[in-house]
Amino acid sequence: MIVAPFGRFTEGRVPDPGIAALFTRENRWQARLDVEAALALAEADAGLIPKESARAIALTARIEKLDIKRVLAATAEASHPLVPLIEEFARAVGSKHGGWVHWGATTQNITQTADVLVLRDAHRLLLRQLSRVLRSAAGLAERSAGLPMAGRTHSQHAVPITFGFKVAVWIDQLVAHTERLERLDDRLFCVLMGGAAGTFASFGDAGRVIEAGVAHRLGLHPMRVPSRAINDGIVELVLVLAQLAGTIGKVAKDVYALMQPEFAEAFEPVPEGTVGSSTMPHKRNPQLALDLLTMSAELRALAAPALESMLHDQEANGAMTALLEDVAASAAVLAGDMLARLEVIVEGLVLDPARMRDNISLSAGMIGSESLMLALGEKIGRQKAHDVVFEVAQATAGGDVPFVERLLDEPVVAGAFDRAELGELIDPAAYLGLSAQIAGDLAACATATADRLDAVPPRAPLMTR
Repeated sequence: MIVAPFGRFTEGRVPDPGIAALFTRENRWQARLDVEAALALAEADAGLIPKESARAIALTARIEKLDIKRVLAATAEASHPLVPLIEEFARAVGSKHGGWVHWGATTQNITQTADVLVLRDAHRLLLRQLSRVLRSAAGLAERSAGLPMAGRTHSQHAVPITFGFKVAVWIDQLVAHTERLERLDDRLFCVLMGGAAGTFASFGDAGRVIEAGVAHRLGLHPMRVPSRAINDGIVELVLVLAQLAGTIGKVAKDVYALMQPEFAEAFEPVPEGTVGSSTMPHKRNPQLALDLLTMSAELRALAAPALESMLHDQEANGAMTALLEDVAASAAVLAGDMLARLEVIVEGLVLDPARMRDNISLSAGMIGSESLMLALGEKIGRQKAHDVVFEVAQATAGGDVPFVERLLDEPVVAGAFDRAELGELIDPAAYLGLSAQIAGDLAACATATADRLDAVPPRAPLMTR
């Protein structure tokens, strides 16, 4: 796959709209027709409308059977998000049965349930993308499990780690977000079918039966209280995607920093034909990482309006409904675009082990000071050992005498260790802790998660067609 900063492309450079295609006007309108068909069939089963009419409605519920230009013109005139579509749908059904279209429902019953259908498709695609990212990350973690590099805290050398350990950190968070997405099912994929205020008044005693029938046909869940003011499931999706964006942004920042010439330890792949700079031919700009940093900020910013949309006053507020509709769509599309780029980065990340070794040596052995301090602490006590090593390290940082030489000039240290022992204690490759084991464990975790995601059977077709 080749990814450009302005969109996604397959190997043949054919545009791949991805999740964005789910949120086209036509697809969303088709989802609304699917809900109308499910409603009619459920109402017919409950004896609320004629079965013949319900069958006619279900058979006509295809976007290609409607005059879209007529709907668009009527929408501009009526200034309503659904009525023109319903009127055109009823016209297409015909005068004999069209009067039963949208029976007892209110606009949000249809639009929100339809949006949930679209979000369900987006959710499934996002999990498939996460599966691919996790498989790539597993391979990267395994390949680099024992590759030493400088661990950095507060942008300074801390203790040695391996690159595989760094990838394990990425994997751990990505797996957690995947599990959060999976746990959304019962709260997110619900029909909203309670009528104007959620009381089922327009459906009479058959309200719950109709709701169950619609839910069954669409593969969704009924709501405990079908109130138009309840939207926390969709809000939760946006919040989880915002968390995912935070993690992907962190990965992008890592790659962005490691690509700097001063580090030069890892590089995102460069698709054929990519230009780094219009004036500086030598530049290898982190284009994908920059994309991800921008998108991460945009998606994380959607958390606030998503939460704001929960502030329905009384039984419904159209402004809050419209706000969340836009926010959820934007969050899903951004998440898909981010995962597409992340997959390319993780799959094709180029590592420079030699540069990692060179950078570890920049601190002239001081990156191993913790190992030395602990060993010395066993002989003279931890705090005293810390003070001794600290003083030597500070003196080394301000001069040109190597760290090991200054250590040997320190009587307390020289009295405890010889040169060979000191060399072993401050050897970065000997102080990697469980980095390799953790990298291997998380690689296995990523693979197991991907296997679980890939084992999910295809979604059953809607029972309305």
